[in-house]
Formats: sequence, structure tokens, C-alpha cells
Amino acid sequence: MTRLLLALSICAAVVAATAAAAGGQFPQRIELPDGFQPEGITIAGGQFYVGSIPSGDVYRGSLRTGQGDLLVEDQTDRQAIGMKVDRGRLFVAGGPTGDAYVYNARTGATIATYELPTSGATFINDVVVTKRAAWFTDSQRAALYRLPLAPSGRPGPASSVTTVPLTGTDYVHEPGAFNVNGIDATPNGKTLVIVQSATGRLFTVRPNGVTRAISLEDESVPNGDGILLDGRTLYVVQNQLNTIAKINLAPNLRSGSIVTRITNAQLPSTSQFSVPTTIADHGRRLYAVNARFGTPSPATADYWITQLRK
Repeated sequence: MTRLLLALSICAAVVAATAAAAGGQFPQRIELPDGFQPEGITIAGGQFYVGSIPSGDVYRGSLRTGQGDLLVEDQTDRQAIGMKVDRGRLFVAGGPTGDAYVYNARTGATIATYELPTSGATFINDVVVTKRAAWFTDSQRAALYRLPLAPSGRPGPASSVTTVPLTGTDYVHEPGAFNVNGIDATPNGKTLVIVQSATGRLFTVRPNGVTRAISLEDESVPNGDGILLDGRTLYVVQNQLNTIAKINLAPNLRSGSIVTRITNAQLPSTSQFSVPTTIADHGRRLYAVNARFGTPSPATADYWITQLRK
């Protein structure tokens, strides 16, 4: 019955998206299946990928039309939180499962699974992919997980995954809190950028795990979730605040200033934020997925992606 309802809601989403794109414009609101409960989003070419928290399913669709369908489905004991697509592969963080998954981005077939921490509290939250490695965050531990990649982008075996402790004097892990969340990287992959949800602080991380705070003077980004580094501009999704902070960073990434905070006041009423979690870009457009945490009856609620301009 659940799969039947999901199939029906996908059909409804396709019809709505077709109508929205009838004028030839990229839709400002992209409908997702009812009850999908999304969290992560990533984009490759003109296609978007969104993961479902409780089921681990992945929905793929067109940015131009808004139409889509399930790419990855019928997962058992999997979740889908943050995700990135790279060289034809989809890397997915598995949240409280402690796992990470790699799928074929064209067929949805599982390429590999990884057990990151083998015991204890964990929440594998987000992932960024560089030329040489995929890096996963853990919101319950002061560490990142590095999965090495071959020159072709092929992920290494489970035995090649390493745990990289976060060190340095700037980062302070908050026990019992939600800590490191979103992650991105500079184009050369030599510097990572992370946000700590509990404190609203930003940090750079070297591949050896050494952290350095990014000073925002007297500002912060509380409830920081997904992030997007676009040159020297950093976008930070502040989920429960229904806000995206736009930050100009210094060339050395040691400081930055918030130039604007995008809120529902700047968005059309039909495509406003409802607890956005992660963000991806396509040209001059940004796409934020709305997780709608706290909404009544999440298993039947409607969900959507909000498009906005950079």
C-alpha cells in the first residue's frame, strides 16, 4: 500500500511539474512525492537527486521540467541524508545507520556500501567529493571519514576508509549536541569547509584534520545545515530559521562577512522555505530541499524543492 501511494504521488508530482514548466521557465517550486521526507539534494547537469530520510530511496528529476521518478528504491535498513554526485556515481550519507552508500547515478544500482564507525553513537550527515576522496561528516563525533577515490572516481574498498579526527584549538566538540553538519571543499580539494550546527560556527579543515575557525566577527549561522562553496561565496542553510545566509569569504578563508540572509520575505508565497536542509546550484540558480521537520503527519505531507537566484 505504501509503494502504491508513493507511485500515485509521483504521478501527481509529474502533472504539477509539467503545468509549472509549460511556459518554458525552470519551475520555482519542484514537487516531490507526498510523504517522501527529503533531506539531501545534489545536481549533475540538468538533473537533481533528492534522498528520503526514512526509506533511503532517491528521487531523480529534471530541473527544467520538474518531472522525475524514483532512481533508488526498496532499500532495507538504509537512510539517505546528505549526498553528492560525481563522475556518474552518487555518494550518500546514511545518518544514524553509520553507513555510506555509493550508487550508479544512471541506473540506481548499488556500487558499494561502507560501515564508517563500527560502534557507538553516530550520525553520518553529509558528504563532499573531491578528485581524490569522498569526505563524510559525523554530527556525533569529532571526526571526518575519508574514502579514497581512483583517478577515474571509482571508490576504494572498505579497508581503505580512514577516520580523520578533528584537531586544532579552534574546534570544540559539544557533547550531546548536533555538531558537524554540512561540508564542502575548495576546487583543488586541499581545504574543506564545515559548519557546526550547535554553535553556528564555520571552520576550514585540512586533509590531516587540523581545523581553523572562519571568523564572522560578531555573527554566526545557528542551525547551520547544508553548505555550498561557490568561489569565495559561501551559502549556509539555517534549517529551522527558514534562512539561507550568503557569506563573502576572504581569499585565505580565515574570515568572512554575511552580506545577506535570504528568507521567505524574498520568496514567492508558492515556493517558500519550510525547514530547508541542503542546497545545490545550477548556473545562477540555487535549489533548496525542504525537509519540513515538525510538520504534522510527515508520512503523508507534501514536500518540494525551492528554486532561487544567487
